[in-house]
Amino acid sequence: MLRLTSPATVVTLAALTALGPLATDMYLPAMPAMAEALDTGPDQVQLTLSLYMAGFAAAQLFCGPFSDRFGRKPVMIAGFSLFLLASLLCAFAPSIEWLLAGRFLQALGGATGPVLGRAAVRDIYGPIEAGRVLSYMASTMSLAPAVAPIVGAGLLLLWGWESVFVLLAIYAAAMLPLLILALPEPLPPERRQSIHPKAIVANFRMLLGQRTFMGYTLTNAAAFSGLFAYLSGSSFVLIDFLGVSPFQYGLFFTLIVAGFFIGTLLSGRYSHRLGRERLVGLATLVCAAGGSLMAALSLSGVFAAWAVVGPHVIFMVGMGVLMPQSMTGALAHNPHCAGAASSLFGFLQMTIAAVVGGAVGQFHDGTSRTMAIVVALGGLLAVASFVGLVRPAERAMGAQQAQGAER
Repeated sequence: MLRLTSPATVVTLAALTALGPLATDMYLPAMPAMAEALDTGPDQVQLTLSLYMAGFAAAQLFCGPFSDRFGRKPVMIAGFSLFLLASLLCAFAPSIEWLLAGRFLQALGGATGPVLGRAAVRDIYGPIEAGRVLSYMASTMSLAPAVAPIVGAGLLLLWGWESVFVLLAIYAAAMLPLLILALPEPLPPERRQSIHPKAIVANFRMLLGQRTFMGYTLTNAAAFSGLFAYLSGSSFVLIDFLGVSPFQYGLFFTLIVAGFFIGTLLSGRYSHRLGRERLVGLATLVCAAGGSLMAALSLSGVFAAWAVVGPHVIFMVGMGVLMPQSMTGALAHNPHCAGAASSLFGFLQMTIAAVVGGAVGQFHDGTSRTMAIVVALGGLLAVASFVGLVRPAERAMGAQQAQGAER
């Protein structure tokens, strides 16, 4: 059994959390081939991604509070088991309807890794150090989305799109014994919460009324919507419209993830020096700059792979800084209900992103314009959320703490 504060535990939590990006990114190069194989349109295949996010969002409302009551490990074990079975259903789906059902069930199980991984870090490291640990954990975890599209493209060429979901099932099967035998339970018994509906509703109501939590959550959700717009539309833009190969798409995706990786390193390095609020503010500006550049190029009629991938690399540097810091900011003042806070944070993030992803599919005009405009809006709304919600909430919190110190 690993020690809670050992580096191996952080790596294990990162591996468990990586299930989310693996399930979204590995099959992206195969989406056009899936549309052809299942005799359906791009909008229906894009719906598998939006439906996954919707299921992911719904599951988080339950897995967080249940983990606050029974511990992180039992809920993650149940979730990974469901993910394994749902992945096999996706692999052998005879129609788009069965694939949509499998993706929804996959999301219900897969949500436990990212949600409870975040909560476990908060359990172990507290409100300040958790930001640094989450940043470095995100650096480690970024290997998953970097490799996933390349692996997915290779599997597509060798064995077809079904093999992508077989590999996801194998990954879940490999994680289960590690989760059961090696990972200690991070939530001590004295901090367990009731799962009575009134207690759960009370926690959610408290969080929804907490300005700091909502500020960081909505800032993150706005930027994540821009990222999800790219995930939803990029394979059709780059492969169908601009003519790149699935393997080239995977290589381009590696550049995207490299941007995120650089952002997470900057986040960890400057977490103590600059502080959470300044880092989040700078990150939203970087996201807005990258998204606006992509939209400007697209609206000017510049249709080339570099005009899509280059600006999004900039956007992802901002996301790499923003995601761990906003997560820490949302959870910082809620140690008594970290699971519920992580759940609500993820629910709002995924619900908003799922709606945005569905819109990208519905309004896709065959070019990069729709996707680029939505990416830009995500970055700009993140800036607005930071300026309008996070900064006033942090200033008010600082003033209260100063008054308390004087007394």
